[in-house]
Amino acid sequence: MNPNITLLGQMISFAILIWFSVKFIWPPLIKAIEERQQKIAEGLAAADNAQKNLAQADAKVADELKTARAKANEIIEQAHQRANALIDAAKADAIAEGARQKALAEAEIEAAANRAKEELRKQVSLLAVSGAEKLLKREINANDQKALIDELAAQL
Repeated sequence: MNPNITLLGQMISFAILIWFSVKFIWPPLIKAIEERQQKIAEGLAAADNAQKNLAQADAKVADELKTARAKANEIIEQAHQRANALIDAAKADAIAEGARQKALAEAEIEAAANRAKEELRKQVSLLAVSGAEKLLKREINANDQKALIDELAAQL
C-alpha cells in the first residue's frame, strides 16, 4: 500500500469527521453553552438585584425602627404626663376632701361647744336659783323656776 493514499484517506476521513462535527455536533454544544452562560448571567443579575433589594429593605427596616422607637417614646411620655395629671388630680381631691372633713369637724366642734355652753348656762341658772332659794328660804314652784331659768339663760 501506498503511504500517500493512506494519508489521503485519513485526511478525507478526518475532513468528513470535522464537517460532521461542525454540522451536527457543534451547534447543539454551542447552544447549550450559550444557554448556560445566559442562565449564569441572569443568576448574577438576580443576585445583584437581590443585594440592592436587601440594602433597600435594611434601610426601610432602620427607618421603621426609628419611627417605631419615636412613637414608643411619645406614648411613654404621654403615659408619664397622664400619670402626673392623675397624681395631681388625686392630690387636689385629697386636699378638697381634707378641707371638707376639717369643715365638718369644725362644725361639729362648734355645735358641741354651743351645746356645752347651753348646758352650762342651765346649770349656772339652776345654781343661781338654788342660791336665791336658799337666800329667800323658801321654795319656788316649778313654773316660776322654769321662767327664772329661761330668763337667766337668756341674760347669760
